[in-house]
Amino acid sequence: MGIAPGRAAVITGAASGFGLEMARRLIAVDARVALLDIASVLDDVAAELGPAAVPIRCDVRSPQAMAGSIRTAAKRFGGLDTLIVSAGVIHIKPLAEVTEADWDLTLDVNLKGAFLAMQAAAPYIAESGTRGRIVAISSDAGKKGYPSITAYTASKFGLVGLVESVAVELAGYGVTVNAVCPSGAPSTGMGQDVLAWKVAATGKSADQVEADAARALPLARNATVDDVAAAIEFLISDGAAYVTGSTIDVDGGARLGYLPGT
Repeated sequence: MGIAPGRAAVITGAASGFGLEMARRLIAVDARVALLDIASVLDDVAAELGPAAVPIRCDVRSPQAMAGSIRTAAKRFGGLDTLIVSAGVIHIKPLAEVTEADWDLTLDVNLKGAFLAMQAAAPYIAESGTRGRIVAISSDAGKKGYPSITAYTASKFGLVGLVESVAVELAGYGVTVNAVCPSGAPSTGMGQDVLAWKVAATGKSADQVEADAARALPLARNATVDDVAAAIEFLISDGAAYVTGSTIDVDGGARLGYLPGT
């Protein structure tokens, strides 16, 4: 069961990666989509997507900007029934080198930004009743710790908790609130940043790094944007009407156990 046609959606971080792919998928089923981002390419992305895409420049860290952007989208569309939280940043540094500015930026974008988006959109989405859907993009780093991405991991663990709390608050309206936890998708902008760091750290080629990462996964391949978008698409479909407060791992089985020493 796919996405119900005619949705009125807001996507944060919509100018690239998972957010952009979800905008494409929603517009393909006659949705109207507000694209929230600060990227310089936002207007070009909206022009490519067509008149159903409404670009809105928004710094997700600002309560005023977020509230105004959500209000603009709701007024434009006559309401909202879908929110996809995709805005995110990462930095890669050992613990001793993480600055307060690094920490604040990461938590502000990844966690505070998600909170502000949900807080601003919730009253409108609640009005849509059982059609209401909120999906946040967390990470495999929202389920287990990794070295050198301390702030990112903390923000993504926090995002899972935020999703669960908001799911309980909005359940009485029939609104569902869920998260996806993907492993790294090398084709996204963030994925390319992480890949470049791994190349520099190991001296391997990008192809070697990707191949090594894939071999470590039970399904033996890296995540794609389509893999993650398909999970989000399910969560906003009518078929997921009884799924709320959940996280879907889109990680090729990375969280599955193994026998130490084998």
